[in-house]
Amino acid sequence: MAFVLSLANLCLDSFCVWACVHKLQKRNKMKSFKILIGCTGILMLGGCVSTSGGYSSDDGFFAQTQAVLNSDTANNLFGMFGMGQSANVSVLSEAEVGAALREALKIGTGSVVSKLGVENGFNLDPTIHIPLPEKLATVDKALSKIGMNGLTEDLELRLNRAAEQATPKAKALFFEAISQMTFADAKNILTGPNDAATSYLRKTMGAGLAREMQPVVQDALTQAGAIRAYDSVMGQYAQLPFMPDVKADLQNYVVERALDGVFYYVAQEEAAIRENPAKRTTELLQKVFGAMHDA
Repeated sequence: MAFVLSLANLCLDSFCVWACVHKLQKRNKMKSFKILIGCTGILMLGGCVSTSGGYSSDDGFFAQTQAVLNSDTANNLFGMFGMGQSANVSVLSEAEVGAALREALKIGTGSVVSKLGVENGFNLDPTIHIPLPEKLATVDKALSKIGMNGLTEDLELRLNRAAEQATPKAKALFFEAISQMTFADAKNILTGPNDAATSYLRKTMGAGLAREMQPVVQDALTQAGAIRAYDSVMGQYAQLPFMPDVKADLQNYVVERALDGVFYYVAQEEAAIRENPAKRTTELLQKVFGAMHDA
């Protein structure tokens, strides 16, 4: 009988190791040495919980394992190695964490709009500069051969100007989308990667934002002279013999690239709030994001 109990305990310990490693890898892609430390701690914890009455041999196999993984000591161990919700984070409510994430996104978006919504905000930034659409590569090459590539260069500039003009007008759309966000698991987003909230915003609200930005970008394309420049480019291209028909959807293209640029820098702002206490400019941000680093 003792042999059977020992074998059962060994199986339980092995399952705890597997469950711990799986949980840690899924949450934060832990390095192997951290996983080893975490597993050792969980095995020791399993013995502590067992001997202290946390569960008994009469409990089910999975119930015993769940008791270990969900115990306060396990959560503290996870927090110690950056593996999940620390004791400090666990005292925060989901509503409180969700409000802090929305606030961080709004602050980040406001900062990004101020940076990108000015002349050359897109055009002179090599990371988010908007090039000609790939569909116009043939047009650009053909016009370059006859010394008229200035037309395509002008069009490219005006596409960036349109994005720069549209960005400030899209600020209200971003704020509304952020306000409407709901989090299925705000604490896991809080303890996730540095761009977790931004990624969640784009995943859940990105399609709606793109639709709302369509008329804004269309107006900006007209005001920036991009539509006129495109017509000039295509008019000259049409006069060349034996050239394939080419069309480009400038509106959807600029919407997509403008969103790419905004989200790229919002992610940078989110990371700064997470890592730099000086960026936590409100009491709520200090409380919620501070709990991550005080563990």
